[in-house]
Amino acid sequence: MSQEVGRSNGGNSGAAPYSFGGEWQPSPIELGRRASRKAKSRRNGLIAALSSLLVLGTLAIVVVTSPGWKVLSATFFDWGYGFEVLPKILTGFFQSNVILTLIAATSVGILGLTIALIRTSRSPALTPFRILATGYVDAFRGIPMLLIILLVGFGIPALQIRGVTNDVFVLGIIAVIITYSAYVAEVIRSGILTVHPSQRAAARSLGLSNFQTLRYVVLPQALRRVTPPLLNDLVALIKDTGLVSILGVTDAIRAAQIETSRTFNYTPYVMAALVFLIVTIPLTRYTDRTLRKSIERQNAQGQA
Repeated sequence: MSQEVGRSNGGNSGAAPYSFGGEWQPSPIELGRRASRKAKSRRNGLIAALSSLLVLGTLAIVVVTSPGWKVLSATFFDWGYGFEVLPKILTGFFQSNVILTLIAATSVGILGLTIALIRTSRSPALTPFRILATGYVDAFRGIPMLLIILLVGFGIPALQIRGVTNDVFVLGIIAVIITYSAYVAEVIRSGILTVHPSQRAAARSLGLSNFQTLRYVVLPQALRRVTPPLLNDLVALIKDTGLVSILGVTDAIRAAQIETSRTFNYTPYVMAALVFLIVTIPLTRYTDRTLRKSIERQNAQGQA
């Protein structure tokens, strides 16, 4: 039998023998597909580069050749003056915007989680609190944040309540926390509602209490799913801290406003914008990366 097999193999001595233990080699068809994909990728990259160059170049030419470009560049892009006032802008940014962001982000996370848990609770005893939480979310998501800052910043001092602070920085933080807690509460609540009820039932069948089920089963899944939108809210929070400048808080925007009022040159505003971009762009890219990984993980698990 082995001799017959050997003779039959010998009849094909000109062909490359296939060995189950040998190294796999792609077929000519697969090699052709790879070459086609590489060529298509290079062609798409070239088209994208040419398209971007055409569109962006056209916009640049239109702006630079416009009649008012020289006046605009001298008024908004005087880099010598911009770097001269940059230390004052950075001082306002780190002393106000950064501190406000850290305090507000922590407080918003705690308050938003509390409101979300109240709204998703099923206890009859918490019914009045659910009504209040719903009204809170509806009200402060519907009112523009600028109005909240004005109402809190000027309304609370007008009450003249003994022991209540009149510090505009503290009042600005309170206004930001009030507004963003409503948004974050809805984001966390949506994450909690996406956890399938079978997860709770399985946890309860294992003997976990309601609190343990929420702590070890529901919240970890919910927070993992809403991490990208929460990071987006953080980016928006960093930007909106500049709104407290209307109360007189000397942040980056207020510092730029002071310098602009002295020379009527708007380059300080551009420098303040660049400072915010340096902080928010990396965080935005990290948010996109987190969202992409979340989608890939869900696709791998067959959930999307």
